[in-house]
Amino acid sequence: MKISIRQPLSFSEIGRKDNQEDRVYPLPNEVTPQSRVFVLCDGMGGHENGEVASETVSQALGCYLDNMLTNGSVITTDMFKEALTHAYDELDKKDNGSSFKKMGTTMTCLCLHNNGYLVAHIGDSRIYHIRPSLTDAAKGRQGIIYQSSDHSLVNDLLRAGELTEEEAVNFPQKNVITRAMQPNLERRYKADIYSFTNVEAGDYFFLCCDGVLEQLTNEKLCEILADSSLDDKQKLETIKSVCDGKTKDNYTCYLIPVENVVSEKGDNENSDDIIQGLVADVDNDTQSEENTSVKKEVLPSKTDTTKRKPIAWWKLIFPLVLIGCVAYFMVNNGNKSSSIEDSLNTDISSMGTIIKESTNVLEETNSTLENDSVEKSKSDTLSLRTNIDNMLDSAIKYSLEGLKQ
Repeated sequence: MKISIRQPLSFSEIGRKDNQEDRVYPLPNEVTPQSRVFVLCDGMGGHENGEVASETVSQALGCYLDNMLTNGSVITTDMFKEALTHAYDELDKKDNGSSFKKMGTTMTCLCLHNNGYLVAHIGDSRIYHIRPSLTDAAKGRQGIIYQSSDHSLVNDLLRAGELTEEEAVNFPQKNVITRAMQPNLERRYKADIYSFTNVEAGDYFFLCCDGVLEQLTNEKLCEILADSSLDDKQKLETIKSVCDGKTKDNYTCYLIPVENVVSEKGDNENSDDIIQGLVADVDNDTQSEENTSVKKEVLPSKTDTTKRKPIAWWKLIFPLVLIGCVAYFMVNNGNKSSSIEDSLNTDISSMGTIIKESTNVLEETNSTLENDSVEKSKSDTLSLRTNIDNMLDSAIKYSLEGLKQ
């Protein structure tokens, strides 16, 4: 497969920040239609030397991958991991250990090669693959072939159903990311890496930092790229105009237009199914002006959401059992009538059944969390909450009956 692109286009603006911490590879004045590797990094505001981290990673990763492509025609997942390790190593060398908050950066990467393309990311900078020919606003079709899923606290809460899209707009910790590239980590954060062959002439790749997404929605982005009256430069200028004067953070992007795709013998053809990352599109046009923080923070590695510790179910069950037992003895010592005792015995028997069922649910939830099945764990957690609520109601009922005696 031979993928030909037109001239890649980029902009990088400071927004309302004091310094520019975004970096891209190749540099805008060096990129050509022959470029095959594109990297965009967003240095972490609020941490010292965010621009050093983004500069180091973008250049180290981009150059390493470009050198790989000179020796071969395909970039595999293992090859990308090798390049990422090199970028981490280079970042480690920049760490002087003087700052409490280590410098850090997000990372997005696109590699075009002879078997399609590879995309990878860490953090909340985003990658899109958009097919304008599929965009149909009237039918609600955006034409998104691929969209990366942000490694951020707000996205995790959206996916878990703990936040609505409306609540996410003004969520006070929108700047918290759950993965970032930082130096000398005990356990380095991994990238999400995907490879695809579904590329057509007229497609666009779009890499951007979260500053662009403060104002630009998925619908607006697809609408602009599908506008046949605009050429590539005009489309980029229209995207930039959406952000100009309104965006608080640095805002940087790369737009890569696909000119032509020629299939070759031996190509690994995939289906034309549309693949979209599991990320909710939040309409940021209504973002509250009160939320002026644009500093990016990363959760400590111990709170990394990629692996969750199993729930110690006995710690939840034991206090509830104890309350029930105390209430039972209070009632018995208070010489309750036989009718109440019979009812209490029946309720305690039911409570035992609930505890047993909850134990099973918790054990299943542990297994689910260890296997990273988000939807199953959400369902089990809701079931668990229902059972615990039932036990609490029963325990409170017994305690009140005892106090009356």
